[in-house]
Amino acid sequence: MRQAKILYKNKEAGILIQHDDGSFTFRYNDYWMNDASKPNISLTLTKQLQEYHSKNLFPFFYNMLPEGSNKQVVCKLNRIDLKDYFGLLVTTAKNDNIGAIRVVKIE
Repeated sequence: MRQAKILYKNKEAGILIQHDDGSFTFRYNDYWMNDASKPNISLTLTKQLQEYHSKNLFPFFYNMLPEGSNKQVVCKLNRIDLKDYFGLLVTTAKNDNIGAIRVVKIE
């Protein structure tokens, strides 16, 4: 199992988990849920008490990944398998990312 904090404007909004079977779970932190001023991180991952589950990486996070030759270079330099979407996400979306969301791996 691998986990990453999902930060919205550098504040922890939730957690993304990749389970050993390759499936994914996303859930908002309790304090994020209880604060009405805190927004959804995306239109497809609205604030709700139930966790989100998917066999594949959620489209919102998948669309944050590099593509084409950029993906190949990042994977080669960081020794990441081309199909390791979680590994690619935590490598590329931890610091300099477009938008308000950052993804930081939990060690």
